[in-house]
Amino acid sequence: MAFLEAAGVSKGFLSRRRWVPVIENADLAIERGEFVAIVGFSGSGKSTLISLLAGLSRPDRGAIRMEGRLVASPGPDRAVVFQNYALLPWLSVGENVSLAVDRVFQGQPPEERERRTETFLELVKLRDARHKKPAQLSGGMRQRVAVARALAMDPRVLLLDEPLGALDAMTRSVLQGEIARIWEADRKTVVLITNDVEEGMLLADRIVPLTAGPGATLGPSFPVPFPRPRIRKVLERNPEFKGLRLRIEEFLLISRRERPAAGTSSRLLVEVEQAP
Repeated sequence: MAFLEAAGVSKGFLSRRRWVPVIENADLAIERGEFVAIVGFSGSGKSTLISLLAGLSRPDRGAIRMEGRLVASPGPDRAVVFQNYALLPWLSVGENVSLAVDRVFQGQPPEERERRTETFLELVKLRDARHKKPAQLSGGMRQRVAVARALAMDPRVLLLDEPLGALDAMTRSVLQGEIARIWEADRKTVVLITNDVEEGMLLADRIVPLTAGPGATLGPSFPVPFPRPRIRKVLERNPEFKGLRLRIEEFLLISRRERPAAGTSSRLLVEVEQAP
């Protein structure tokens, strides 16, 4: 039994009296301590998948299970880091982290909760910025706060929903290294959502592509065999790295070329809706 799994999961929504499939019949099995990257085009349903794994939404068909138990709602055992940081702007860096700590560890003494907040601010190298407000921080620093807040809750699964997508290339590269360092230190189960194949290859144990939508599904797993730490400049000269990247990209491109079958279904629904 996998630690975290999606079994036959489908999810869609109603738009103008027309049902639009987002995810269809997706299967995913993740082991404890594994770092898995889900890669796909923008709009393919990656964030929908993260919401399902987090329990923020429920599948129309199929099930999400963690250690065999049905995931039916959000919980502190699954923490999400979003692309837009989701920080409270009126609170300081330290207060944003301690708010999460206080909710999850409310039974612990105040000094223990404060120690936990300090520990994770130190982990993301933001201890000196703990009194600053989010507006005073760069985008990269804000994302570090979001990571610290998630880790301080001591989740069993960390769900990263394109956490670096809004950052410039230099900051993104630095934070990729930080995420790799933090994972090495803790080895939590991580699911990373990204549209950057190389980012997934730099960070994950394996990559699972999400086909182009509508009605996207998960493709075959691509193990990432390169030892850590992984340095982009070194790997980019590695023929095996280039070959793996090409195979993943080809799979994604083929899925997009084959997408018209789903598009035909959508067009037929529109015609039915407009028929007298």
